[in-house]
Amino acid sequence: MRLSALLSLLCLAAPATAQVDVIIGTASPLSGPGAHQGKDIEDGARMAIDELNAKGIVLGGQKVRWRLMAEDDASDPKTGTAVAQKLVDAKVAAVVGHLNSGPTVPASKIYASAGVPQISPAATTPVYTRQGYKTAFRVVADDSLIGRTLAGYALNKLKAKRIAVIDDRTAFGQGLADEFLKEVRKHGGASVVSRQFTHDKATDFSAILTQIRGKKPDVIFYGGMDAVAGPMLKQMKTLGVNAAFVAGDGVCSEKLPLLAGDALADGKVVCAVAGGVEGAREANYTAFLERFRRRYGHPVETYAPYAYDAVMVFAAAIQKAGSAQPARFLPQLAQVRHEGVTGAIAFDAKGDLRDAAMTLYTYRQGKKVKLQVVRGK
Repeated sequence: MRLSALLSLLCLAAPATAQVDVIIGTASPLSGPGAHQGKDIEDGARMAIDELNAKGIVLGGQKVRWRLMAEDDASDPKTGTAVAQKLVDAKVAAVVGHLNSGPTVPASKIYASAGVPQISPAATTPVYTRQGYKTAFRVVADDSLIGRTLAGYALNKLKAKRIAVIDDRTAFGQGLADEFLKEVRKHGGASVVSRQFTHDKATDFSAILTQIRGKKPDVIFYGGMDAVAGPMLKQMKTLGVNAAFVAGDGVCSEKLPLLAGDALADGKVVCAVAGGVEGAREANYTAFLERFRRRYGHPVETYAPYAYDAVMVFAAAIQKAGSAQPARFLPQLAQVRHEGVTGAIAFDAKGDLRDAAMTLYTYRQGKKVKLQVVRGK
């Protein structure tokens, strides 16, 4: 047999290189006031997807092509459920999302019914992981830790005696404000002089701030996002409200100095991000921040590292199971031990992060500055 004919036969006999697509969904606000935070989640997830593709991972003899399907939930619970159903119908293997607690909770029911694992890189409401769904996980601390820590900081470090509380009536904002208030009242030593409400698209706070000004608070706690907090800080300055401003991770973004302008005086704002690294892990986290900046041309807002880690946790569980079928890799996900850029990741029986951390920040000269990392439920 001639050599060319032999080679042709060998090529016909050899199996073609098989490939399998694994689709990871993301759900976050890509429009509206929270779009910069939602895009942060998408960008972090996309970095992880690209890095996974560069590794040439094989499952069952098939090369994996990792794909990202990013959907806009507009920070709206109704839209969030529609997005969740769209992702389920597209046969995604898993979902990174949502950002806001409001869409996260109703969407989690849809994912659970379909057996699709979900890791939120941002939602902090305790309700999310207390519904009994085996598909619901998160890689950040919940409101109980954040509220307790911020209350302790306000009372012990800021020496607050008169506290006003504002929230935006979302599941996230109201839930965090309630946890903060519970801790303040539990410890005593300070009076809650005003409880006010706004909404997550508000721009005029003159009425509630005027009422608060008359109560002479030394601390204002705000439960909500940076898109509202920035204008609120500007109006506080205009009205002569000089209280310290304490808030959760929705406010603790790189964009806050732009949103607040010259109302963001040094040390005026203390905020918390529902995660944190320290010691030897800081180098890995810092390296991620630099990779992100080089790729996208701007710094991480807040949630990109957690979205990145969520994708990598899914990938670790899929590889351990040898399958991208949710029913096959979900048990591995529940038992995962992964060293991520945000620290060690393992889940408890509810799907919450074990040994959860949070980081307190302030702003000086328009830059976010770390104060301390706090751990423990």
